[in-house]
Amino acid sequence: MTSPANAPFAVEVAIDSVAGARTAAANGATRLELCAALELGGLTPSLALLEAVRAAVAVPVFVMIRPRAGDFLYDRDEFAVMRRDAERLVAAGAHGLVSGVLTAEGALDGPRLRELRAVAPVQAFTCHRAFDLCREPLRALDALADLGIARVLTSGQAPNAPAGAAAIRTFVQHAAGRVVVMAGGGVRAENVHALVAASGVREVHLSASRRQASGMTFRRDGVPMSAAVTADEYMLRTTDGAMVASVVAAMRR
Repeated sequence: MTSPANAPFAVEVAIDSVAGARTAAANGATRLELCAALELGGLTPSLALLEAVRAAVAVPVFVMIRPRAGDFLYDRDEFAVMRRDAERLVAAGAHGLVSGVLTAEGALDGPRLRELRAVAPVQAFTCHRAFDLCREPLRALDALADLGIARVLTSGQAPNAPAGAAAIRTFVQHAAGRVVVMAGGGVRAENVHALVAASGVREVHLSASRRQASGMTFRRDGVPMSAAVTADEYMLRTTDGAMVASVVAAMRR
């Protein structure tokens, strides 16, 4: 078995479109995290989008299970939707699931995570950055290991992964190979080499987002589709292939 210290490096890219999937895969992404609404931190994508992405690329596709933006404390109806989404997306070919559930007191919700994990006993499962909002991260790592959850995505409970590198190193050491610790949040080509060296991670995660102008030639100004003050219907999020390639190259140095 490959030890954590000798495991190959991996670059996971969060994407929300078929075009983004193709771009990320063509530029060296090891794995994709498929979401809707990346501008909200990622929500559950549609079945049709998963099917189209699976048809378009050969790299593994993990799917976000998150029914809404905001916190990770879900009521009974929200969790029922999460479980049903997980069942359907696994049946449609997701290689893994990405999710997280907290209690009101800031602990990982073990029973609910166990339910979601049971939906896909063969596929890998990643606990997302709900982990960064939990009260006791080392206890949470132990819980994830006990649940058989393969991976956790974290910024080190900091605004971004470079700022949280010391905490991420503590998580890597505490996990001791029981759970893969993947660093995410603010990962760029100019900081990823130092981040890996400082934290000891072998996997990083980024969305490689850039904004591009809409192709619309007719534009109706003053009619927003969102309540967000910064919303602009004529600027679109897209996946920056050059950013993906530069992070992959930096990881291989």
